Amino acid sequence: MWSDPYSSDSTIPALVIDTQAPLDVLYDAAAYRIRAVTQFLENLAFREEISSDAIVLHDFALLLAIPLRDGCDLLDVVGRKLNSQIS
Repeated sequence: MWSDPYSSDSTIPALVIDTQAPLDVLYDAAAYRIRAVTQFLENLAFREEISSDAIVLHDFALLLAIPLRDGCDLLDVVGRKLNSQIS
C-alpha cells in the first residue's frame, strides 16, 4: 500500500498551542508564520523563471500550508480570548 509522505495519520496533535499564553505572544507567533509564508510567496512571484512542474508546485503548496494553518489557528485563539474578555 502506498503512503503519502506528506500526510499524517495520527489523531494525536504533536504541536500544541498554549491557549493560556499572553495575547501578544500568540499574536506575534501568528504574525511570524503568516509573514514567513507571505515573504516566500512574494519572492516566488517575482522570480523570472519558475518551474511549473506539478510536483514542485504541490510540494511548495504543502510546505506553505503548514505555517499558514498554524498562523490561522493562533489567530483563532487570539480571537476567542479577545471575545471572552468582552463578554
